[in-house]
Amino acid sequence: MPEYVYKAVDENGVVVKNRVQDKSKQNLIKKLKINGLMPINVTQVSFGKYKKGGVKRNVSNIDEIMQLANSANITQKKDTRKFSIIEKLNMSITKSQKVTSRDLVIFTQNLYLLKKAGFNNVHALGTIIQSTENTTLKGILEDILAGVEAGDYMYTTMEYYSDIFPYIYINLVKVGELSGSLEESLRQAVEYLDSSEDLSKKLKKILIPNIVQFVVLIVLLFFGSMYVVPIIQDIFEQVGSTDRLPSYTIAFSNFLTSVQQNWYIPTAIIAAIVVAITLYTKTPRGRYRWDYFKYTMPIFGQLIFAIDFSRLTKAMVLNLRNGMRIQEALDVSKNVVKNLVMLSIVETAINNIIVGDSWVEPFEKSGLAEPMITEMLKIGMQTDLPAMMEKLVEYMDMDIDQIIERIVKILPQILYSIIGVIIILVTVVVLVPCIEVYMGTFLFSAAGF
Repeated sequence: MPEYVYKAVDENGVVVKNRVQDKSKQNLIKKLKINGLMPINVTQVSFGKYKKGGVKRNVSNIDEIMQLANSANITQKKDTRKFSIIEKLNMSITKSQKVTSRDLVIFTQNLYLLKKAGFNNVHALGTIIQSTENTTLKGILEDILAGVEAGDYMYTTMEYYSDIFPYIYINLVKVGELSGSLEESLRQAVEYLDSSEDLSKKLKKILIPNIVQFVVLIVLLFFGSMYVVPIIQDIFEQVGSTDRLPSYTIAFSNFLTSVQQNWYIPTAIIAAIVVAITLYTKTPRGRYRWDYFKYTMPIFGQLIFAIDFSRLTKAMVLNLRNGMRIQEALDVSKNVVKNLVMLSIVETAINNIIVGDSWVEPFEKSGLAEPMITEMLKIGMQTDLPAMMEKLVEYMDMDIDQIIERIVKILPQILYSIIGVIIILVTVVVLVPCIEVYMGTFLFSAAGF
């Protein structure tokens, strides 16, 4: 059974540390809260094959917790608890070994294949745990297995690990479990992870080389304007030349020097702007406007909306195929998206169904969905909606691929344009004065010619 080291505070503000065994991290946190302890940190320090029964050191009440906790472990006194080398190594591995996207893809693929082969959740998770090498992921899967054996859904435990499982991933699993189509949801989750990784690789392939060039040119521009240009001007004055550097070069150099001397002013302005935007986007109105901007922003806006709508459509197909009504399908499927604009459209669609209006109308009035999408939904309402929505999913997948291709073509052109402007600035501001020094024309005026 896994062992955990927890740190919690009681109602009197006393911080208690202890080492216990429990079947899952989720279960331990629940027990601590029930017994009046607020968890500060819970770290898994050993991983063992999950077994039912056996010797337990589970905490059951506050008196037992306080008896097990050594008084020296209260933070008001010196902590005398000593850990063995193996325990320290386990704790170090637990904190340092990260769950990569590749680990998550392999886990999801394996779970999908086992479910497709007819394994139940307990058997499938137990099989995967035995072959999982990543100790952090192994501990998380043991928690999920413990929750499933206790009668919970997998997604309820995954929500405790939202830093490991993406929001969309958790809600795809949730839709699959609630609709009875977990196998299909896992297939979609694999596609989501693969497509996200492929898109990330394509964008990195385009962005990284151009960003490196951009940074190098910016550094060259700033260094040349702030240090090289003043040196060249000093050379002119030392030899008695009447030549002067171009006025725009001197003006730009003086501007950068002024910024350097008063660096705290632009830094404070930028920090204030960032803080103001951050606080505003945390308000309901600010968050809604930010999410709307995501759907309407240049280059990536259309792609973001298409991906969210495609996920919503795929989830609805699963729910409709399993006998849910449109209203229920919309209510469950909305969890696969996080954008407030899309969620508000879905809520309006649900309300329209309640009052007897068309649920397609809010998508049409939003101006975000293409006419082809809304027309296919209208035709589906008159014929076979699940079949038409499957066709819509195929259309959306092709549309997303075309949008990505356009982005891949447009993005380099935009980046090259920005880099071109920087190159012109570097040439005019820095290289022209350097060429003058190299040619030595300033010596003629110094000699009186």
